[in-house]
Amino acid sequence: MTDPIADYLTRVRNAYMAGKKVVEIPSSKMKESITKILFEKGYILSYKVVEGTPYNTIKIALKYHPETKMAAIKKIERVSTPGLRQYTSVEDMPRVLNGLGIAIISTSKGVITDKEAKELGIGGEVICYVY
Repeated sequence: MTDPIADYLTRVRNAYMAGKKVVEIPSSKMKESITKILFEKGYILSYKVVEGTPYNTIKIALKYHPETKMAAIKKIERVSTPGLRQYTSVEDMPRVLNGLGIAIISTSKGVITDKEAKELGIGGEVICYVY
């Protein structure tokens, strides 16, 4: 697999489109950081890292509106790819959906959201947009 982050985002997107309640994804530190941000920002219900023999997995409980059954994530989109890395400075930090969505940024301080990166005054690699 050449782009595990794109695979992670695609599995989450496909699970939402299929109406699944839980999705399992092979684990890595980057994927765990992205999952933690999605949980903290309220895009998923919960997550758990399951220790396995060949490899660890992340179990993510997806979040839907209780009455309309609409998914909490409308769009989750990969920005920086292995073939074309997208970096940003503090001054050029992207605003997703005029501030209603989040951009997940990989910085020297770890994987954080665009708002946290602005507060810290650092730029980094734009991993994905979520809204």
